[in-house]
Amino acid sequence: MFEGICRGPRGLLGTAVIVALGLGAPALAQEQLSIATGGTGGTYYPVGGGLAEVFNNHVEGYSATAEVTGASVENMGLIATGDADLAIALADTVAQAYTGTGKFEGQQLEMVRGLASLYANMVHIVALKSSGITTLEDLRGKRVSIGAPGSGTEVNTGAILEANGITYDDIDEQRLNFNETADALANGDIDAGFWSVGAPTSSILNLATTQDIVIIELTQAELDAAMAADETFAVTTLPGGSYTGIDADIAVLGIPNVLTVSSEMSDDLAYALTKAMFENIADVQAVHPAANETTIEFTMSATPVPLHAGALRYYDEVGATVPDDLRE
Repeated sequence: MFEGICRGPRGLLGTAVIVALGLGAPALAQEQLSIATGGTGGTYYPVGGGLAEVFNNHVEGYSATAEVTGASVENMGLIATGDADLAIALADTVAQAYTGTGKFEGQQLEMVRGLASLYANMVHIVALKSSGITTLEDLRGKRVSIGAPGSGTEVNTGAILEANGITYDDIDEQRLNFNETADALANGDIDAGFWSVGAPTSSILNLATTQDIVIIELTQAELDAAMAADETFAVTTLPGGSYTGIDADIAVLGIPNVLTVSSEMSDDLAYALTKAMFENIADVQAVHPAANETTIEFTMSATPVPLHAGALRYYDEVGATVPDDLRE
């Protein structure tokens, strides 16, 4: 409350009044925490906002804010440069950053650590029903949004297409964020778009209320090819009813999302953040149902990099079984 007052012009509620109330600057000082998320049309941003609220309420001395970014690839760079304190990113992107492979060839980010794994993204391949697109092969020669530059969606799209013999030479690729992809589909500017996102996501929900959409279901051979190319993929189910007009369950590729920090974060802070999140996860679940998957068990099975020492302190404290490869 007082922070909002202090940002205003110095008139009736100026410095003298603040001092008189006993609210001088030292008492108000809080260390800022930046949470790198993604675009507003995806799941990272609302989940990040829910986490920020939990940290603000339960980690003394810190004020957290969810920041809009280009998502996974960009977020790993922000952790490396110290421009973000926490970041959500897809497991394959996190693994590439840590090992210096893929998008991070030649720039290994050894400081990347996990706090927890949050939930699994589902890869949605969306077109309008009127397009006649029903298969992955139908994308050849079409205008396709492959995800925003620096996003995990772009990484996932490339892996799925390449594993199934489709290159960017075979499509007219467009690099759009989730809201832009939905708008371009609605306006007829593209024919299909990829989303790697927690379900349901607002941009597809909104699109489906005004347009008849289809979500392309990969064949078993296409699913198998993608999983063989990227071991972080797994088959999961998009429940029927997730979006208007999508009544049947659809088998899709899923991939975990990881809440990451730098190894340079203090052990005490990493411990406090991890503890606050798990002890108040219902508050994040109230923001977005994707957080229903956020459990200690999911973290132990889905995290591709070592856990921060402070997070490990929490997991050991609660008696979690931590695999050896998650310890530094």
